[in-house]
Amino acid sequence: MRNMKVKIFFALLLFSIPIFIYSQNSSEILQTLKKANTLGSVLYIAAHPDDENTRLLAYLANEKKYRTGYLSLTRGDGGQNLIGKEQAELLGVIRTQELLAARKVDGAEQFFTRANDFGYSKNPEETFSIWNKDSVLYDVVWAIRKFKPDIIICRFPTTGEGGHGHHTASAILAIEAFDLAANPAVYPDQLKYVEVWQSKRIFWNTFNFGSTNTTAPNQLKIDVGVYNPLMGKGYGEIAAESRSMHKSQGFGSAKQRGSNIEYFKLLKGDSVKSDLFEGINTTWRRVKGTDKIQAMLNTLLKSFNAEVPESSVSNLVSLYKLIEKLDDSNDDVRYWKKIKLKEVEQLLLNCSGLWAEATAADYIAIPGVDINITAQLVNRNKSDVKLNKVTFLNQSDTVPSIRLNQNELYTFKRKEKINPDQTYTNPYWLNTKWRNGFYNVNAIQQIGKPENIIDTKVVFDITLANLNLTIERALVYKSTDPVKGEVYRPLEIVPPAFINFSEKVYVFSASQTKTIQLSIKANKPLVSGKLILDVPLGWKVNIKNETFEIQNKGDECLIDIEVLADKNSVSSVLKGSLLIDEKQYSKSIQRVEYDHIPYQMVLSDAEAKLISIDLKKSNTMIGYIPGAGDDVATCLKQIGYDVTILTDELLKSQDLLKYNAIVTGVRAYNTNERLQGHYSKLMEYVKNGGNLIVQYNTNNRIGPVVAKIAPYPFTISRDRVTDENAKVKFLNDNHSILNFPNKITTSDFDTWIQERGIYFATELDKEYQTIIEMNDPDEKPLSGSLIVAKYGKGNFAYTGLSFFRELPAGVPGAYRLFVNLLSIPQNK
Repeated sequence: MRNMKVKIFFALLLFSIPIFIYSQNSSEILQTLKKANTLGSVLYIAAHPDDENTRLLAYLANEKKYRTGYLSLTRGDGGQNLIGKEQAELLGVIRTQELLAARKVDGAEQFFTRANDFGYSKNPEETFSIWNKDSVLYDVVWAIRKFKPDIIICRFPTTGEGGHGHHTASAILAIEAFDLAANPAVYPDQLKYVEVWQSKRIFWNTFNFGSTNTTAPNQLKIDVGVYNPLMGKGYGEIAAESRSMHKSQGFGSAKQRGSNIEYFKLLKGDSVKSDLFEGINTTWRRVKGTDKIQAMLNTLLKSFNAEVPESSVSNLVSLYKLIEKLDDSNDDVRYWKKIKLKEVEQLLLNCSGLWAEATAADYIAIPGVDINITAQLVNRNKSDVKLNKVTFLNQSDTVPSIRLNQNELYTFKRKEKINPDQTYTNPYWLNTKWRNGFYNVNAIQQIGKPENIIDTKVVFDITLANLNLTIERALVYKSTDPVKGEVYRPLEIVPPAFINFSEKVYVFSASQTKTIQLSIKANKPLVSGKLILDVPLGWKVNIKNETFEIQNKGDECLIDIEVLADKNSVSSVLKGSLLIDEKQYSKSIQRVEYDHIPYQMVLSDAEAKLISIDLKKSNTMIGYIPGAGDDVATCLKQIGYDVTILTDELLKSQDLLKYNAIVTGVRAYNTNERLQGHYSKLMEYVKNGGNLIVQYNTNNRIGPVVAKIAPYPFTISRDRVTDENAKVKFLNDNHSILNFPNKITTSDFDTWIQERGIYFATELDKEYQTIIEMNDPDEKPLSGSLIVAKYGKGNFAYTGLSFFRELPAGVPGAYRLFVNLLSIPQNK
């Protein structure tokens, strides 16, 4: 048997736990063998993480064994966050990883466009005006041409029953791309990398959500609730495990068992009667000259021994050779040849029982600096395996030719230098500035990828059953946690030091001086240099000590700077950088760490907003009851309030009247069941002269209200105004909220971001007053964004206005209005 060289490349994507060579048990190997016998592909298209039908994806990928993908137009950047404070791009990073975790469960693949989730949209016209329809359509066509789905399935219709404008837009784009992907005159620059592709048909996966039932008896029906004995679960169980990965959205799901019908409406393409793939050949017969391949697969399936999987290696090598010989001059043959070779490669490694990994001595590495690497390999089955060489970080290293003994762990340690030109670790779509609605990714071959491909790796060159293989393993860091056990995290390529401002936004009134603190963190020993600030016009800065010297890796140096707002200063940006060894570095870091996803980090330019506001304050003692997570309390401290975080214990023990106002964080009454026990004390606080300000809560299955909120009844609705520039009308010009201590005008609603507000109040008791009114284009005015009621000497207010977004973004008018809410005078 002649030697053959095969490159094994798995989707070792950035920030993922390493996929070991022996990653499947025998049941999973048999499942993969059956998948190798199926040639069919399906692409599911929707707008956001958590829009996908995980039950259907699991069924298609594992029961039907089609290559199954989910194209989410966005990364969910504009959604809410039920597990922390991250918003915008940081939330998008979390939800990207939640989708990848879900796909590991249900077996589908994950793709994206460059569209940014800018928040709730009420119609596709608004959506396309922000996204730029043609730009996103380009990406959908690219995804179809690259994935080559036999069929496409939309989650939502074009007619609006999906509610969200992004949902409707996803269906419009999918249907247009269905035809355009086959037209060589459309986006011809793509054809340098992919071929045109015409899917056979496109469906809408109809649904019955709440009061909206779009299913019908005459639609195509499939029972996807069947049981898979190799997986030991039904697809309703797998779907729940997959969907429960969307933890930031509160989508933990109960497992369903038994029959479950999915409905489909044909939108375009050949008609069908009983099956999505009706008339589409999904066997090897769709490729000419594959009789021997089919025969070999039949032999493998018949002879597979779950207790001795290595007995299949010889036939798998023969299968690989047969597939490799296929004539790939035809586009379809070339596509399936590539896919099936990868599947057989995976089977070869899993059946042979090989395990390999590459770890670094630290999770941080710096371009041009040495790093200690450990590479390990073990042959756990009775396979004939020889190690030829190991390559560390693309630096070839010769080792003696070793025939691997069964179950003996081989370890190789090396010190290697990180490439001086190695780019820093960062989600690729966040590497450059982006406009609202669309990420700036210029490299066409990156478009659609869920995350970066790691190029800091170790390559094992082995011979398996007279077949030469090269196996790549991403370089990761491994540690042992006393609670979690073995923990992996990605290797981070970073600059010698980070510079972080203590806050993203600093708010000043005219001629005010503030002391701002910066932290410099060393990523290697003996870091010294100079702090450089780019000071905007109209601001003055005094650095007490601009030089720094840090002895130990991981240590920090704190530098205080005084910033003075001139009388006529305008809001601007203060930028910082570090001069180290005659090179300038200007990156700050934000880390995202949750147990259900791999560790994440995001690098950005070190800068802070300097916001100049004409702001007056009265009361200064504030109590803050945390909710699901926001930065409002921090923002209030920024402008001089004395803020106390009111824990359950403090709510029980303290005299609340020491606080001029108490504010509840977003969704506090959704997430804190103990607030029910504090209701009477909070109402007594208001009655005796306090102000209680409740920020938005939801009232639905995901976020039910778990405690009584107010002195008088009202209902939390789903009403919202998504146009951040919507005109605001004052309904009660004389109310103190619009006058004290700051005179509020319509200009205070300029420069708001993402939306005006969400989850407005309705069905108000007669004791409530409404203050402002607003509406989205062509909709009726809504007056429930801010309501207030007198109760004894004090006041209760509920607001759906998006202060949790506006204050951290430094919107001046939002600060002025929120201060007025805190300052409502006592009642006589």
